[in-house]
Amino acid sequence: MKQILLLIPLLLLIACKGTLQSTSTVAVPVTTTIGAPSTTTPANSVGKAVVVGDGAYTNLSPAELQTMLAKKDFTFVNVHIPFEGNIATTDKSIAYNEISQKLDQLSTDKNAKIVLYCRSGRMSTEAAQTLVGLGYKHVFNLEGGMIAWGKAGFAVDDK
Repeated sequence: MKQILLLIPLLLLIACKGTLQSTSTVAVPVTTTIGAPSTTTPANSVGKAVVVGDGAYTNLSPAELQTMLAKKDFTFVNVHIPFEGNIATTDKSIAYNEISQKLDQLSTDKNAKIVLYCRSGRMSTEAAQTLVGLGYKHVFNLEGGMIAWGKAGFAVDDK
């Protein structure tokens, strides 16, 4: 009976999918059978999923990004133009509006993790949507960009 009750919200979500806008923020709960421990870790276990067409990217808070940076296993990309600074350990600078033409600078593995940021979050949101549209599965975006990062007390290099 409990399993049937868990299926009802899932069926409602599937039924409503057609009424969602092309881009929307969705809280993605992780559910398992009652009493059974989870044996897998979801790829996007931090942040808020943002649905884009048939895919999604994940918005990160500055604190969530800081935690991820402590065990960095992703390509960290500044997409802001013109240059206005970097967050330490940035791997690449690729203009947000050229990211689809510069895929050779990113992993060819579309399951690789990519974290994007810009000054305010607008350009990195566009770049995240582009990468998801191109089939990338693990795209993350620093919500609020370097402005939010700085307000949270983290350093931005201006070089």
